[in-house]
Amino acid sequence: MVDNLKLVRTIADYQFGAGAGKALFPDSCKFVFSTTGKIRQVFDGNVRIATLKADSGLLTLSIEGAKRLHSVFPFPKLRVVVIDEVSEFIAAGKSVFAKHVVQVDENIRAYDEILVTNTKDELLATGQALLSAFEMLEMDRGMAVKVRQGAKKK
Repeated sequence: MVDNLKLVRTIADYQFGAGAGKALFPDSCKFVFSTTGKIRQVFDGNVRIATLKADSGLLTLSIEGAKRLHSVFPFPKLRVVVIDEVSEFIAAGKSVFAKHVVQVDENIRAYDEILVTNTKDELLATGQALLSAFEMLEMDRGMAVKVRQGAKKK
């Protein structure tokens, strides 16, 4: 028998760093399974925390999952920091362009799941990095982060 909670916690620790699994997934988590019996989504109450991608076996975060990681990991871990002037757009779910990035966790690679914050470290969105940390800071054109979910309710 597979311990689903242990499995998703282990994936989170691998993907985001030690301690992420416990921070994201409390003992009260519920799981949604695919027709083949694989975990697809993880909920805490009625709130989705993360989705387990079938193609990679890695997690994508909901804004609730992003809030949980934001609260436990110190700045600048997992973060892409944007200028304050674009905070409203990013929080509404718009993508992040390289010219708006002012600081990045140096360990971010292309296709990592990341948190987007403003210069005051307020969580704006969660999404997927399309560039490495170095590229985000060096480039002045192009998309840096594909935002999955903004922090502002629609």
